[in-house]
Amino acid sequence: MADFLARVSLRVSLALVLFGGSAARAEFHGSVAGPEIPRASFVVTGEPTSIPYGWMDFCGRQPQECRQSILPAADIELSREAWARLNEINRAVNAAIEPLSNLEHWGTIADHWDYPVDGKGDCKIYALEKRRRLMEMGFPRQALLMTIVRDKNDQGHAILTARTSRGDFVLDNLTDELKPWDATVYRFVKRQSQEDPNVWVTIEPRRRVGAR
Repeated sequence: MADFLARVSLRVSLALVLFGGSAARAEFHGSVAGPEIPRASFVVTGEPTSIPYGWMDFCGRQPQECRQSILPAADIELSREAWARLNEINRAVNAAIEPLSNLEHWGTIADHWDYPVDGKGDCKIYALEKRRRLMEMGFPRQALLMTIVRDKNDQGHAILTARTSRGDFVLDNLTDELKPWDATVYRFVKRQSQEDPNVWVTIEPRRRVGAR
C-alpha cells in the first residue's frame, strides 16, 4: 500500500510540474503576442509661423488651457500599452461626437475651437478633445500637437499629431485608424511647438527623419 501511494504521489507531482510548465509557457507567449507596433518617420518642422485664429479665440475663452509653462520637448514612449491607449481614445472620441460644420454649429464662418460641450463639432473639436483626454491619462502635453493640414481638395483640416519614439502618428476624426503622418493624403502646413503650445511652427514639405 505504501508503495502504491508513493507511485500515485509521484504521478500527481509530475502532472503538476507539467501543468505548471505549460501554464508558464502560455503566459510567456501571451506576454509577447499582440499586434506589431508600427513605425513612422518624424516630421521636420521649420520656423515659427502665424497662430491660427481659432487657437487664439480658444485661449481667450479657455485661458487655463493656454497659460502653460514652457517645457522641454518630450515624446511618447510607444509601448504596446501606449499604442492601445492612443487607438482607444481616437475611436472613442470619433464615436462620441456628432460631426457638424462650424457654420451649422456656431452660426459663424469665423473659426471656432472648443471642447465638445454639446457633443457636436468639426475637426478641431475632435482633435482638442483627444488631446485633453490623452493628457488626463498622463501622456505628455509636448507630444500631443494640434496640427493644420490641407486635404486632397486643398481644404483646411485639423488633426492631432502624436509625437512618439517610433515616429509621428495622426489621430483624425475621418478615420479610426492611427496612421503615420506621411501615409496620409494630407499636405502638412503647421503645428504647435513641442515646447510651447502657443507657438506654432511650419512643417517642411516632403522632409522627414527616420524613426529611431
